[in-house]
Amino acid sequence: MGLGDGRRVGAATVTSVLLFAALAACGGASAERGGAGMAGAGAQAGGHAPRAAAATRVPGVGDRMRRRIPLASRQIVAVYGDGKDSAQATVVLYAKRGPNWERVRSWPGHNGKRGWTAEHRAGDNRSPVGVFSLTDAGGVLADPGTRLPYTRSASFAAPRWWAKSHWHDFDYVIAIDYNRVKGVPPDDPTRPEGEERGGGIWLHMDHGSGTSACVSVSRAAMEDLLRTLDPDGHPVVVMGDRAALKA
Repeated sequence: MGLGDGRRVGAATVTSVLLFAALAACGGASAERGGAGMAGAGAQAGGHAPRAAAATRVPGVGDRMRRRIPLASRQIVAVYGDGKDSAQATVVLYAKRGPNWERVRSWPGHNGKRGWTAEHRAGDNRSPVGVFSLTDAGGVLADPGTRLPYTRSASFAAPRWWAKSHWHDFDYVIAIDYNRVKGVPPDDPTRPEGEERGGGIWLHMDHGSGTSACVSVSRAAMEDLLRTLDPDGHPVVVMGDRAALKA
């Protein structure tokens, strides 16, 4: 379960509706596009000079998806879904060292409880496939030491009418820039592409099963990501089921 389309009822009804809209799903669809430069092999001189080693790519990511990764990106969070209709995923952090992408660490995770889709809609319980920037973070807990803009607020807390296992889902969140305005807190309810496209797609803490559309990992993983992701590295998430990522 994730948040992105709904929030608490309080004294200010309009504000509550907007906040619930920012917290009740995990869904939307606007990919961050960019070039995908790759260093080619060097020409041989007279047929004897050694050929330069080709730059390594992010494993399991095909040309179509790779071309959507901005040239400036030096950090990638890759979410490999087990299958189109599966909620199980593996989340891997890669960093670019020179021309090469190197694996930093990985964690088990979850995605939408119904799997993945290239055409996400609010309430479909599928995570959007694509490449999206990671620009803003927040949560119930204090900033653990991230370089990303971080908004701490009790308003991130999951509704207490949710199952207790979900109460800490949003102690830490990183907004996935799908159908949202960059540079604002993750729970901002603005949906540039319309409410029907969903929104509030986050990386957040795991509760042991599929989400409404977000990607979830352990608290330790969220702390690692928050402390590692750097706006200067233009971090992005590349996410989808393995077959879609290879396309």
